[in-house]
Amino acid sequence: MKKVILLLSFLSLFLVSCEYGSKLSRSTGQADTSWAMLSFEKADGANPVLGPVDTLKFGCPVRGSEVKWAEKDVFNPAAVVRNDSLFLIYRAEDVVGRHAGTSRLGMAVSTDGYHFYRYPEPILYPNNDPQKTWEWEGGVEDPRVVETADGRYIMTYTAYDGDKARLFTASSDDLFHWQKHGSAFGNGKYLDLWTKSGAIVCRRLGDKLVAEKIKGQYWMYWGDENIYLATSKDLLHWIPVEEADALKVILPYRPAYFDSGLVEPGPPALITEAGILLIYNGKNAGSQPDPSLPDGTYSAGQALFSLKDPQKLTGRLERDFFRPDKDYEITGQVDNVVFLEALAPFRGQWFLYYGTADSKIALAVAGAGR
Repeated sequence: MKKVILLLSFLSLFLVSCEYGSKLSRSTGQADTSWAMLSFEKADGANPVLGPVDTLKFGCPVRGSEVKWAEKDVFNPAAVVRNDSLFLIYRAEDVVGRHAGTSRLGMAVSTDGYHFYRYPEPILYPNNDPQKTWEWEGGVEDPRVVETADGRYIMTYTAYDGDKARLFTASSDDLFHWQKHGSAFGNGKYLDLWTKSGAIVCRRLGDKLVAEKIKGQYWMYWGDENIYLATSKDLLHWIPVEEADALKVILPYRPAYFDSGLVEPGPPALITEAGILLIYNGKNAGSQPDPSLPDGTYSAGQALFSLKDPQKLTGRLERDFFRPDKDYEITGQVDNVVFLEALAPFRGQWFLYYGTADSKIALAVAGAGR
């Protein structure tokens, strides 16, 4: 009898495994997931590593008064390693902006990746400049940063006027002083389209993530709902990839999966031996959500694209590899959210920083084998 039970248990596990592998094959064309980065562990002893504070004050040039610019929420950072330190450029909200607080970008620095010193004033913010129309009063949000071969820094960020999110670019020589360059897609037909979340394709060189051309141009995955693609010669001005005079969908959302509501790029896309690895965020929503997740949950997946053709999807995880399961990820400004946005090679490991419930910043760490 025991042998029969053991045999039935084995067959049950085998069938579940076969079903999982079959789903993977249908979704990605292959069941092999060795290309993915799956060993991240949340730094429970340190998390959350950053939260809101009411001690940072700043004279807002647009409002004309002093604000506590990081008082409400702190989340969705970019990460850069420079001079043996890790710099975190994070989104912070005040409590006075009309659209759930005005967002500005602050700077924090750490020598170990776990404990941070915060600089007192934001490094990028709405100002009385040519971008004010697009950045006020919602603010500047969700930065992603890569380095160039000559040591400059390129940022993609969201400008939010309270009506539409628009993908903008900026550049810097030192991470602290930024020159704004306006809309990533210029002032043409995409200016008034909801655009955000630009993840530029890069390669790891030591502790740097350096933008790299493929077939003579730079590439960027972007968008939320579906993920799209754009190309550039200078990293500042981008041309969306189109098909039949419309945006070409590169990675769609999937009904009945964890990413049934939308997909949105995470950290800069990473060139690996297997191809181009894109960690992305997915929302569980829509008419056919994943029943194993609460409605509206943000969790994270991974996709692999061909290095020969960044438009070609060659692998995609069947299930989320990262989901909210801590109190600070489940409860906050927006419940049930982990939003992955910053990845940095630091001290022999990968440091992955993410927003929790649109309220705080947490860390997960993995070995730096890639």
